[in-house]
Amino acid sequence: MLRRMECGSARCGKVSEGCARCIEGSKMVLLVTGRCGWGCDYCPVSLEKKGLDVIYANEGRVHSDEEVIAEAESMDARGTGITGGDPLIDMDRTVHYIRLLKDRFGPDHHIHLYTATIDPEKVRILEEAGLDEIRFHPRDDRWSDMASTRLSEIAGHVRMKVGIEVPALPRREADLIALVQYARSVGVDFVNLNELEFSESNWDMMDIHGYSVKDDVSSAVAGSEETAMKVLKKARGIDVHFCSSAFKDGVQLRRRLIRRAMHVCEEYQQVTEDGTVVRGFVKGDPDEVIAELDSLGVPPELRARNDAGAEVAPWVLEDIADRLAHRAWLSEQYPTADGLEVERTPLNRRGPSEN
Repeated sequence: MLRRMECGSARCGKVSEGCARCIEGSKMVLLVTGRCGWGCDYCPVSLEKKGLDVIYANEGRVHSDEEVIAEAESMDARGTGITGGDPLIDMDRTVHYIRLLKDRFGPDHHIHLYTATIDPEKVRILEEAGLDEIRFHPRDDRWSDMASTRLSEIAGHVRMKVGIEVPALPRREADLIALVQYARSVGVDFVNLNELEFSESNWDMMDIHGYSVKDDVSSAVAGSEETAMKVLKKARGIDVHFCSSAFKDGVQLRRRLIRRAMHVCEEYQQVTEDGTVVRGFVKGDPDEVIAELDSLGVPPELRARNDAGAEVAPWVLEDIADRLAHRAWLSEQYPTADGLEVERTPLNRRGPSEN
């Protein structure tokens, strides 16, 4: 039975455990390498990662095991999604991170992995390391010919959950239906269909395939959702989940941001309902700014000295800004490693520029 979910997503049957943790915002995304040899023209991986041998934990580039663990702890992660590129290009690194996360957080830390490499021997090594769920991403020219792959040697022959996850390419419902039917026939546990999105790194596909943008406020490609719905309506005997572009941003990402913000936010910072953090800043000589805050009765626990002046609780700063001799403003930021600023609101016009 087709069941609607938030923000346009839908499912027939259940969602996988990896998806469940992603939906609740408790999954860390670990890109173990940006390298991949499959050349899918719809790949949305960003330019700072695509084809490069880099490692990212959520939005931040990492260079050590300690940084990976710190990012997981900062959001109290209950699981990790290992992605790429293709993680199976570097088996040693991928196995290392699976073991690292299991050793640090225990067997209940659920780990799933995305790969286009259908290799039974490598899958067994990953399972031995502790992988809980694997999602295969076959190239679209294989969707109607999966019998030529070795997937049947994996599904039903390993303890971990086995899934297929691909984009719902517009006008490809016949191939996708064939893919779902094959998955069911060999014992694959689930199929995930993602709404196709354009990005800076895959923009060429728009012209190549004659795709268009769904609307003015989305990165989704027109026709992808409609294709997915046609596939779901014909799904029988296997769990199929359609994940919309809006669901990823409006539910999954938002909940992860809220989760991280609640763990990293200081007493003098404010978490919004969207998971961003509002911070108040006063720019000037730190000694002068702190002295001024003291004179206005701002408690030490609602401020923090920094090299550019001080950070002050936004609700306090709004009340005292007109009495300050230094420029003050509010900054709304993502609670991520890059601290991307979403909006800046000046509170007065005094003092030197804050830039």
